[in-house]
Formats: sequence, structure tokens, C-alpha cells
Amino acid sequence: MALLKVKFDLKKRVKLAQSVWFLFWFAVMAGVLVFGMGLFFKIELRKRSELMDNNESHFLPNLLILVGLVACGINALGGKICYDSLDPSKFVKWKPVLKNFLMACVLFNVSLVVTALLCFIMRIPLQFTLAEGLRNGMRFYKDTDTPGRCYMKRTLDLMQIEFRCCGNDNYRDWFEIQWVSNRYLDFSAKEVKDRIGSNVDGQYLMDGVPFSCCNPSSPRPCIQHQMTNNTAHYSYDHYTEELNVWRSGCRDALLSYYGGMMTTIGLLVLLVTMLEVAVTAGLQYVDSSLSTLANPEDPESESEGWLLEKTVKETLTDIMAKMKAMCKGGKVEEGGEEGGVATVS
Repeated sequence: MALLKVKFDLKKRVKLAQSVWFLFWFAVMAGVLVFGMGLFFKIELRKRSELMDNNESHFLPNLLILVGLVACGINALGGKICYDSLDPSKFVKWKPVLKNFLMACVLFNVSLVVTALLCFIMRIPLQFTLAEGLRNGMRFYKDTDTPGRCYMKRTLDLMQIEFRCCGNDNYRDWFEIQWVSNRYLDFSAKEVKDRIGSNVDGQYLMDGVPFSCCNPSSPRPCIQHQMTNNTAHYSYDHYTEELNVWRSGCRDALLSYYGGMMTTIGLLVLLVTMLEVAVTAGLQYVDSSLSTLANPEDPESESEGWLLEKTVKETLTDIMAKMKAMCKGGKVEEGGEEGGVATVS
């Protein structure tokens, strides 16, 4: 028994074909939107690629770009098929490939669901990528004369200003690395010698942060050096000076920015998936309603359309049977080849 069977006359078939045609071209626009969001996401990642630990973070935007392009192509073709269904003489040429096209639409819908899930799941690896990338970037902050790292200081400063953040987890991360280049240190000064000598790795560490960590909302001039020394500044207590520097870490700030973008894109892809399911179902009704005409020579005769020719259970059983037959066929061919080799020897 067919699933969701519907009776059609000529007027209903024409209306169905026109509606599905419109939805297909609306889906083309949705594909363009997915492509655009993927491209925008990739550009945003590229802006801070120096702060990413690896290139795996670009897998998702590349996938979105590919999915968007495929959506445009497959929906444009579907729209053409629906348009030709209004003319039986033109629709005949699509009949041999229509079943395969519908199967391709179903597989594409599954890929859309997977893509949407990745938009939500990829937030977890992105967190580790940002943590390691920011940690390495902060180590290279001072290397303004080193090829390949000379723009790291600019990148980190602009990021901290834009996202109102400081350090990886918080501003104290800058206390644990040497972020001032040796080029700007006076090694004859006692303070510099003491600081380098007191560190196992021979680094110049201090309780200070770059200027980009300063919060412009602070009522006093920014204190970025000797931040933990209350006696070095008048009327200062580093435990209560909340507005002096940004307190939030850049990892959380970037994760919130990119995570919000990924969530938005994931919801968009889910909406596109619903639209794709609708047009696939509509095309199935167009195909089945034209295949069951009471009198194929009379376009005005009645017909029946369905979503599935059999019930869901029967359809799944048929699919499993076909898969088993394909597997058995493959084994038989392998056995035949082995037997042939043995005979020759």
C-alpha cells in the first residue's frame, strides 16, 4: 500500500508542478545563502589564521561552500524538471534519470543534516584549536623581527582591542611569558639582570600586559606595568581595579564569536534541510502522479501520487534486500576470480 496517497486531476497536477518549481528556485536562493555564509565564515577564520593551531578549523566553512554550490546545482536541475513536467513531450526525457535524481536528493538531504550537526559539534575542537593557537601566538608576540612572525604582535593587539579581552584565559597569562623583545631591554640595568637571573629559562618576566589589554572605560590612566604592586601606584589596589584591563580571556571571547556564528549557520542549514525535504517530496508526487495517469494519451485524466510506493517498513525491507544482494554478488565475483587464478596455475 502506498504511503500518503493523493488523487490528482490536471488542474491539481499543474498547480503541484508550479508550486514545486517555485520552491526549487527558492531553494536555489537558500543554497546561495549557505554558500555566502560559508565564505564569510572562512574569511573570518582567515583573518586570525595565525592564532589557529591547525587548518582543521577550515573544514567546516569548506564543507558549507561545497554544500551551497551543490544545493544551487541540484535545485536548479529540479526546477527544470518540474517546469518540463507541464509538457509531457519534454518530461519523457527525464523519466530514465528521475529515480536516480530523487535518490541523489535524499542523499543530499542526509548530508545537509550531517553538516548542520557539524556546525554544533565543531565548537568543541575549535576550543582546543584556539587555546593552543593563542598560547603559541603570545609566545611569538615579541618576535617582530622574525620572518613569519613579524605581524603576530599586530594581530594579537588588534584582536584584544576588538574583542575586549586579554591573554588566553585571563590577563595573568602575560605574566608567564616574555612578551618584550630583547632588542628593547637594557641588559646592563640591574632590574633586567635580576629578572632574567631569577627565571629558570632566562626570560624577562614581569607583572605587566601589552597596551591592547587596557580598558578605555577605566577612570584612571591605564596601569599595565607592575600591576600586582600596590605601592608602585597611588591609590591602587589590583584586586579591586576591575576596569583597568580586560578581565576576560581571548579564548572565550573568540569561542563565543565563532560559536555563535556556527550556531546561526547550523540553524540556517536545518531550515534549508526542511525546504529540501519539501521539494524532494513534491518532486516525488509530480513523478508518481504523471506515472499513474488513467489514460497516458489523455493529459486531463485522473491519476494518483504518493510519497512512497510502499509502506516505510516494506520500503526499508526492499532496500536491505537489495543491499544484501549486492554484497552477495560482490562475494560471488571475488570467489570466481580466485577460482580462475587457481585454474590457470
